[in-house]
Amino acid sequence: MSRARYILYSGTAGGFAVLAALLLAAKAEGKAPLQPINATSHWLHGDHVGSFTEADIPHTTVGIVTNIASAIFWAVPFGWWLSGNGPRRPLHLICGASLLSAFAALFDYGVIHRRLTPGWELALSKRSVASGFAALALGLAAGAWAAQRER
Repeated sequence: MSRARYILYSGTAGGFAVLAALLLAAKAEGKAPLQPINATSHWLHGDHVGSFTEADIPHTTVGIVTNIASAIFWAVPFGWWLSGNGPRRPLHLICGASLLSAFAALFDYGVIHRRLTPGWELALSKRSVASGFAALALGLAAGAWAAQRER
C-alpha cells in the first residue's frame, strides 16, 4: 500500500473530521460555529481571534487551511506506520489513530510554544478541545480504511 495514499487520505479525512467536530462543539457551547476555526489562525493574528465570529479570508480560510495541514502533518507518522505491513482491521486503525491523536494533543498543548497550538482553547472548553482530537483520530482511521479499500 502506498504511504502517500495513506497520508493523503488519512490527513484529509482527519482534517475535515476536526473541522466538523469544531463546528458542532461551538454550536453545543452556544458559540458562533466559526469561532474555533477562526481561533486556529491565532498563530498569525494573535489570541484575540478566539472571539472572532464572522467568516473571512484572513481568519476562517487560514484556520481551515491550518487545521487540514496539521492533520496531514500528523498523518505522516500514521501513514508511515500503516505502510509497513499489510492492511489493518478497523479496530487496529482506530487504536493506532487514537494513540497518535493522544500524542498530538500532548505535543500540541504540552511541548510546543503556545502561539503554535491549535488555538481551539481560545473559543472552546477543554472537553470540546478533546473532542477535536477524538475527531482527528476517527478521521485518520476512516481515511486509512478508505485508502486500504481502494486497492
